[in-house]
Amino acid sequence: MTAIDKRSRMRGLAKTLIRQIGFGLLLSTAAAAQSGEVVVATTGGVYDRALKEIWFEPFTKATGIKVNTVTATDAEQRARAQAMAKAGSVTWDIINNVDIIAESEQNRAFTRDLTSFCEPFKTRKDLVDKACNPAGVRIQLNATLLAFNADRLKNGAPRTWADFWDTKRFPGARALPSFNDPWRVLAAALLADGVPADQLFPLDIDRALKKLDAIKPEVQLWWRTGDQSQQGFRNGEYVMGMIWGTRASALKTEGQPVRISYDGAFLLADTMQILRDGPNPAGAEALLKYYLDNPTVQAKLAERLNVTPPSIDAVALMSEAARANIPSSPEAFKTIVKHDSAWIAANQTKMLDAWNSWIQR
Repeated sequence: MTAIDKRSRMRGLAKTLIRQIGFGLLLSTAAAAQSGEVVVATTGGVYDRALKEIWFEPFTKATGIKVNTVTATDAEQRARAQAMAKAGSVTWDIINNVDIIAESEQNRAFTRDLTSFCEPFKTRKDLVDKACNPAGVRIQLNATLLAFNADRLKNGAPRTWADFWDTKRFPGARALPSFNDPWRVLAAALLADGVPADQLFPLDIDRALKKLDAIKPEVQLWWRTGDQSQQGFRNGEYVMGMIWGTRASALKTEGQPVRISYDGAFLLADTMQILRDGPNPAGAEALLKYYLDNPTVQAKLAERLNVTPPSIDAVALMSEAARANIPSSPEAFKTIVKHDSAWIAANQTKMLDAWNSWIQR
């Protein structure tokens, strides 16, 4: 580490300590007196365990506010939250969705506008753009990418989605997600069919489905949850698949022979949103503030899940090996696909209808 890097890191640690002290004083009044608990919906598995150990449990120790989690897929979280809002009986405080969905008109209809909450964070130079925005707080940047079993593929390492479709050079079962958000699979099919990454949008849905026809017989696992994608790898249900970077990282930690490629990966921000009329709005705000104000927590979570934290100070606190492997490292970022959030949100129903019709054929 250079002298400049050391000074930068020390400045980051100093700012972290100041923020933690300031946050503690705040909690000694209003937030610490908040009764009840905060209910957070997560996608379960290793992600849920990491949140509890690294973020929720220290938060509870610091504030006295308990955090309980409920497990649901992203689609189930949206559906349940919307149903609770319509029924006028909201029992969750926070849901977690990717930025595209979080910022959609549908989600904004039953989640709180955090403009006022985010005001104090506008001057934070260490936070990435939109880390705190009206739709929610961006917890981490995570990639959806190509992963493969290095022990079972003998003809080199697949790198692109064209390689994913090349069943002659890379034989074996495949895995793809099917959880009511098909744009990444459609985009991967178009990349495999030769569409340049900077010309993907608007997505040619018919062309993508035609390309998917060619690979459909090889897809043995259509996973709906991150746990399913992991278990499918462990069980040998597939040799190559599209999975979340967090799940690939967890498999590596287990000692599984998984390798990944960021070529054509899709980088999204996992965003936590506070539901309107939830049981503990003050506790929900305190939980999100605690995360934004604690780069040390962000760094630990990022290291565990192999993701990019929203704070530059948190990145500085990560190990050199971890920093080199996160999706926003210079090497990885060069080949990551830049998506059109507005188009995806506007065409979600159209894509899903086409997908459901195709998957059932």
